[in-house]
Amino acid sequence: MTSSSATPATPAWTSQELDRIERAEELEIASLRRGGELGSRRTIWVVRVGDGIYVRSVNGPGSDWYRGTRARREGRIRAGGVDKDVTFIDADGGIDDAVDAAYRAKYGRYSTNTIQRITSSTAGSTTLRLLPR
Repeated sequence: MTSSSATPATPAWTSQELDRIERAEELEIASLRRGGELGSRRTIWVVRVGDGIYVRSVNGPGSDWYRGTRARREGRIRAGGVDKDVTFIDADGGIDDAVDAAYRAKYGRYSTNTIQRITSSTAGSTTLRLLPR
């Protein structure tokens, strides 16, 4: 008898969740603390690229909310009526140009300075992909 070692599938967003988050102006994010409770919620910008949901720290890796994601890599988000536990995954640098373009398309009506900051290499270094848990 041969045993099968099936790898569990990575959870995916539903098309409805993707659409709702994509249409949301902002996302509330809270990281899970070491004790298991959620930290303070922060409001940030969010973009969709294909079937992925991405966030960045406009203030770079020193931002409190971003540092919080580094401890346990888990948290909770709320956007567009979607309230979900998530895992924070460092995005592959190959997605940076597409994420930059998504930020420009979605938030281009804001000041040029703000768009330059969210698409800078400093902010880009903090790109996280959010995976539902």
